Amino acid sequence: MTVTAYTLAVVLNLFCLFLGYRFLFQPASAAAGYGVAADPAGDAGAYLAVKGLRDGTFGVVGLALLAFAGARPEAWFMLCVALVPLGDTLIVLRHGGTKAVAFGIHFATAVVVLISAALLFLV
Repeated sequence: MTVTAYTLAVVLNLFCLFLGYRFLFQPASAAAGYGVAADPAGDAGAYLAVKGLRDGTFGVVGLALLAFAGARPEAWFMLCVALVPLGDTLIVLRHGGTKAVAFGIHFATAVVVLISAALLFLV
């Protein structure tokens, strides 16, 4: 179970880095994938960059915690970070996104992050 817990945590943190990269360097396609289209050339550009920085930072912090502090601090981090995709679920629903994206991407991500936290607590 230890290998599974660590592997899932690393994959999720790397995924955050990937999302951060996409929002910083491919903001239009990243916004469409998020579930709410936004024009990076317009007023949304700054917010897309903020999202990219936020997601990338979560990935870096998660990897650093796992490498230097261990499973239990990473588990607490994952537990707290699960609030982000839960919030993203509500944002997509409130701003015209589809239920399929809200629940199939964001809510499902929150569930996987919570599973990761549970596995890390058990290590």
